[in-house]
Amino acid sequence: MHSAGRTILTATLACGTLDLASAFLFSGLRGTGPVQVLQTVASGPFGDGMLAGGISAALAGLIVHFTIMSAMAGVFVVAAGRLPFIAARPLISGITYGFALYLVMNWIVVPLRWPSTFPPVAPLRMASALFSHIVCVGIPMAYITARSIRRALEESITNT
Repeated sequence: MHSAGRTILTATLACGTLDLASAFLFSGLRGTGPVQVLQTVASGPFGDGMLAGGISAALAGLIVHFTIMSAMAGVFVVAAGRLPFIAARPLISGITYGFALYLVMNWIVVPLRWPSTFPPVAPLRMASALFSHIVCVGIPMAYITARSIRRALEESITNT
C-alpha cells in the first residue's frame, strides 16, 4: 500500500538536502557560510537574535528548514494522491510546483518577515532562488512522489 508518510519523509529529506546544498553554494559565492545561512533561516520565525546565536541557532535553522520542507512535501504528496495528472507528468508538475513555491516564498513569506527585500529584483538572486525551488525541490519531489504512487499501483495490481 502507498505510504504517504514514507513518501513525505523521503521527499523532505532528499529535497531539503538538495535545497540546503544549493543555498550553501549560492550563499558561499556571496561570501556567506552555511552557519550564517541556517541562522538566517532560524531568524525568520524566531527573530533577529538568531543571527548571533551561534551553532544552536544554526541547528534551529536546520530544524525550521526541514519543517518547512515537510509541509511543502506534504501538500504535494496529498495533491498528487488526489489528482492523478500530477504524478502522471512529474517533470511538468515538478517545474510548476517549484515555481509556485518560489512565488510563495519570495513574493509572500520572505517579504512578510523582511519587507525591505521586496520586490526581489537582483537577477542572480532570483535565478538562484528559481533554480533551488524548481531543480532542487519541485522536480525531485515530483519524481519521488510519482515513483511511490506507481509502486503502490503495481503492488495493488500484483496483490489482486
